[in-house]
Amino acid sequence: MTYIDQTSLSPEDAPRKARHTVLIGVKLRRPGETWFTSRVSNLSETGFRLHSFVNLKPGMTIWVMFSGFDGRRATVMWTKGSEAGCMFEAPLHKAIYEHIMRVSTH
Repeated sequence: MTYIDQTSLSPEDAPRKARHTVLIGVKLRRPGETWFTSRVSNLSETGFRLHSFVNLKPGMTIWVMFSGFDGRRATVMWTKGSEAGCMFEAPLHKAIYEHIMRVSTH
């Protein structure tokens, strides 16, 4: 498993919210590339676990798009095989998070 060094993150940047298990199809892209399909298997207001066969590295900026919403910037924090732990640049608004969680359970 490869991690990004989080010692440079300020306490307010560190992920603190509990993640909830989901299975959500998302669109993903790396800067300068086109969108492709991936999956999110857990989600919190501050981050998510991504399953994708695209080459990702800790520290890389990506964009993730949930159905019905614009793309959101996130940073890859760790990778292990086809999984990556990612942190949103800015936490999801509570209403957006709750909506995504509600529609993902149907």
